Amino acid sequence: MKLSVCIPVYNFDVNELVNDVQNQINLDQLDAEIILIDDASKEKFIDLNKDLQTKVSQFIFLDRNIGRSKIRNLFLKYSQSEYLLFLDCDGKIIKENFLQNYFDFIEKKNPEVIFGGRKVSATKPSDEYGLRWKFATERENLPVSQRLKEPYLDFQTNNFVVKKSILERVPFNEGITQYGYEDLVFSKDLQDHHIKIDHIDNPIFNNDVETNLVFLDKADQSAKSLAHLIQKDKNFERVTQIKLAKAYLMMKRTGFILIYKAFYKLLKPSVTRKLLKGNASLKVLDFYKLGQLIGYMNKH
Repeated sequence: MKLSVCIPVYNFDVNELVNDVQNQINLDQLDAEIILIDDASKEKFIDLNKDLQTKVSQFIFLDRNIGRSKIRNLFLKYSQSEYLLFLDCDGKIIKENFLQNYFDFIEKKNPEVIFGGRKVSATKPSDEYGLRWKFATERENLPVSQRLKEPYLDFQTNNFVVKKSILERVPFNEGITQYGYEDLVFSKDLQDHHIKIDHIDNPIFNNDVETNLVFLDKADQSAKSLAHLIQKDKNFERVTQIKLAKAYLMMKRTGFILIYKAFYKLLKPSVTRKLLKGNASLKVLDFYKLGQLIGYMNKH
């Protein structure tokens, strides 16, 4: 088997995504399989997806949630393919030759890791969903030409191919159990092992629309995850490429932590209200995340 399409599933209806992947496999007669692992979703999503058991090679249901890093490593146990393609469960295929593009690149280049990119709607949603959309359009949906300038920093895990032998050698850091930064830590580990990340124009459409409240909660979780990473990384080797960590470490060196903390405490209510309205600048989001990070660091 050349390629295993690996989809971690959590509280999302993946029928459309799986059917689209299977149609491309059948139409182009590709040497590929589909593996699903459900990370202890709610019962209603298990019911929505359970009929897919007859359409995919394997569908594993976990009794307890193990998180975004550990579940990706778990696919190694079930895949027999040379390469693994990881897709987020909220992705939508928008290219008719999506899988074939990866096969062609693999045949031509024998790559180690490939990132295909991501897209969201070009139409701005209502303000209730504006914050996530703004973040995606300004910081995530980057063209290949821009991604190639910083191939490790601009890598994401929503749509990437990795050689099985590479993932066995450099697995995801299972110490990251909550949302946030598992992709950057993984890319940093790849860089440390001198493993090249290729970038191509083969995006997946982000099919999940999050409210400002949900996205702000995820921003808080990511700040908490980053605090955990900084605490574990005594020499700060893994976190120096993360802009938020850089800002925190600079403030720590210059002695501005207490000043920022006091300033943030005063402004947090108004900042939060502004972010929840959905039309705030991403610099306001950065201010919020740094304040949350400082708070979590002081709890340790």
